[in-house]
Amino acid sequence: MAHDYIDLNTLKFLLYDVHNLDEVLKQERFRDYDRASVDLFINAVADFSDKELYPFFEEMDARPAHFGDGEVHVHPQVSRYMEKAGEMGLAAALFDYEEGGLQMPSSVVTAAAYIQETANNHLPGYLGLTFGAAELILHFGNDHLKKTYVPNMLSGAWNGTMCLTEPQAGSSLSDIVSTAVAQGDHYLISGQKIFISGGDYNGVHNVVHLLLARIKGAPAGTRGISLFVVPKHRPGDGGGLVFNDVNTVGDFQKMGQRGYCTTHLSFGDQKDCRGWLVGEPHQGLKYMFLMMNGARIAVGRGAAAIAMAAYRASLAYAKERPQGRKLTSTGKKDVSKEQTLIINHPDVRRMLLTQKVIAEGALSLVLLSAKYHDLSLTHPEESGRQKYHYLLELLTPVAKTYPAEKGLEAVSNGLQVLGGYGYCSDFILQQYYRDIRIFSIYEGTTGIQSMDLLGRKITMENGAALAHLSEEMGNTIKMAMAEDTLKSFAEVLTGKTQLMKKVLNHLLGYAGKGNYERFLADATVFMDFFGNILIGWLWLDMALHAHQAVSGGQATREKGFYSGKIHAMQFYFTYELPKTEGLATVLLNTSDLTVSAEEGIFD
Repeated sequence: MAHDYIDLNTLKFLLYDVHNLDEVLKQERFRDYDRASVDLFINAVADFSDKELYPFFEEMDARPAHFGDGEVHVHPQVSRYMEKAGEMGLAAALFDYEEGGLQMPSSVVTAAAYIQETANNHLPGYLGLTFGAAELILHFGNDHLKKTYVPNMLSGAWNGTMCLTEPQAGSSLSDIVSTAVAQGDHYLISGQKIFISGGDYNGVHNVVHLLLARIKGAPAGTRGISLFVVPKHRPGDGGGLVFNDVNTVGDFQKMGQRGYCTTHLSFGDQKDCRGWLVGEPHQGLKYMFLMMNGARIAVGRGAAAIAMAAYRASLAYAKERPQGRKLTSTGKKDVSKEQTLIINHPDVRRMLLTQKVIAEGALSLVLLSAKYHDLSLTHPEESGRQKYHYLLELLTPVAKTYPAEKGLEAVSNGLQVLGGYGYCSDFILQQYYRDIRIFSIYEGTTGIQSMDLLGRKITMENGAALAHLSEEMGNTIKMAMAEDTLKSFAEVLTGKTQLMKKVLNHLLGYAGKGNYERFLADATVFMDFFGNILIGWLWLDMALHAHQAVSGGQATREKGFYSGKIHAMQFYFTYELPKTEGLATVLLNTSDLTVSAEEGIFD
């Protein structure tokens, strides 16, 4: 069955109805698009995914990328995918017409990428990093860099990467030691980078690295980091390309996403690696954050996609697998009757519904973040752009973390639905489980995202972002209060917002006293707490739109589709949202068991 890895009806319901794509399409930048053209594009991407991504998903895991003879060998479909995606304009979709792009809304491009990632989460990363690297060059590079590198990147002929992590530094970018020494119009680059996704592989003509390094004599810490374009092959003096002394040292064999290569690169082994400065010196980290923020939402999108694909696979299995019998009114099973399908067992339904509310809630969060991105750039009023910028900043660490952490839980439930078969390579759930595990590590671990949320985004501009979010949530609550079937749930969510204020007042008290270590000690617990309430809001909003579609007589889908959304909201409020009470108990405690712990307790 085509698209059996995704529910396109839910994707379109969220994109068009819940998050009101028309509000984005009416902005001047997107005047060439309407729902009909967007629908054609999304359907074309779904067909493309059926043909060029999904059929190779399991094969890419069974035949993983690997290092040999000085290069990384990947599945041949990687090159074909890059070529076909380039022809469709998928890498260029967000860029201006003048830059060779399609000038599409981020909301639509996010939906298209999500479809591809549900089909095969190993392939779209190659394209996504290429887009991100090209975006940095277009934003901050000079005309020479733009003309030399971007066209080939957007066509899919050349790959792009981001090179941040070093062996001795990890996530601590202030400790990177790669160097850049000025030499005429370029710099000589020296250093090593690790965990570089799509860093190099056979079958691609060139790889363009966006690399962080220190210019000789630069200040210590993050203030001294600059950004460079460092291609594997640089343009030669007489035309053509020449090797730029970028060497692949090896690759990393991973537990999951085995078709998506991860490399160890060495720059300047022969003292002839040339890099070209992007923008101004010592501004590299600021520039890179443009790419990193987009990459963080993309990580959340990928995790949401895996959660959805795993849900679809376990749901299909539950509808086909007979086992056991339903209990009779006497509390016993009638063994004379035929076995029932496992989807009829309440505990299996609980696991499937857990998958559903996490997967669809995560998708809603990602699409909302994309909408805020669109409006932060295109809203006609400065105050509107500022509002959506704040909202986007606040949601970004959550949009990365909730799908990754809760998505892992969702896939684990899916594996459990299959029982022993879920643990076996004969079925796909074990691959989804292995694949999704990296997403809470990609682009800043959960701990880093949590400290960003609580330490920066919550407190940003004296709580301006949180005030805007409270207003958005309040609007949904107010509308739900007017509907008899939703009023009680709106009241529950109101109580959760009050609980959030209580928790924040407690935690901010530590910050007010200058005890920042204690303030951030339970940031990850706060992320879980905050994300749970945020998804509760999004589910209430989904149920509200589903209720309005049915009661208004304008339902464009089967009534069962909308009833399913309302039922899922009720499940979330019954099984997931109450977890905030336990988390609040942890957050409101006055002990400092992690801060004051002495090393000896770990012996």
